[in-house]
Formats: sequence, C-alpha cells, structure tokens
Amino acid sequence: MPTITLTLPEQTMEQAQQAATALQKPVEEVLSNILVAVLPVGHDAPADMQGELTRMAWLDSQELWRMAREQMSVAAQTQLQQLTHLQEQRPLTPAEQEQLDALRQEYGRITLIKARAYALLSLRGGEPLLRRV
Repeated sequence: MPTITLTLPEQTMEQAQQAATALQKPVEEVLSNILVAVLPVGHDAPADMQGELTRMAWLDSQELWRMAREQMSVAAQTQLQQLTHLQEQRPLTPAEQEQLDALRQEYGRITLIKARAYALLSLRGGEPLLRRV
C-alpha cells in the first residue's frame, strides 16, 4: 500500500483524532476510510455520470445543498406517473416507451446525484441534514 504524507489543518486533525478515539481505530485508518468514502469508485455508476460524481467531492457545500435539493420538474413527474399508469392499462407505443425510459433515466440520474450530495455533506458535517420543518 502506498504511503503519503499530508499537511492537514489543525482542526481537521483534531476531528480525525476525535473520530479515531470514538471508533477505537488508528487515525490513519480513519483518514483512509474517509478518503475511500469521498472518492467514488468509477465502476459503480453509469459511465456518463462518473466524472460528474467524482467532481462533486470538490464542490462547496452550498453547491452540494443545491444538488441535494434538486427535483424533476412537476411536468416531468406528472408525465412519468401518467406513462407508468398507462403502462399498467395497455402496452405502450414505441414512442411512449422511449419517453418513459428517458424519464426513468433522468429520475435515476437526479436520485444518484442527490444521494452523492447528501453523502458528501454528511461527511463534512455542518448544517444538520435532517431538521424539522
């Protein structure tokens, strides 16, 4: 396993040491596990999204919050629901099936980005991810 020397801000090192103490693990293992969590494995995401998911690790928290709150448009959600319901009633035409597939793919893309954004935000701490409205 390669070895690297890092210079970390004191606050980051204190947080890592606190985590290591709480987990009863060496600080090096805690930091290594954090890097593994933050740097995505490319093969577990669609090829066209791998670069975007990787770049998210370097976005500021404000941009990650924007991505975490992203949603499909109301029109797209309605269309997805209508086509899904219609599919239960009868076979879809090729055009309808193509549209449904595209909407499902977009829904999956948004969901994956939201999940990645929330995962990165949870690692960074700061504003609570779950709060009462």
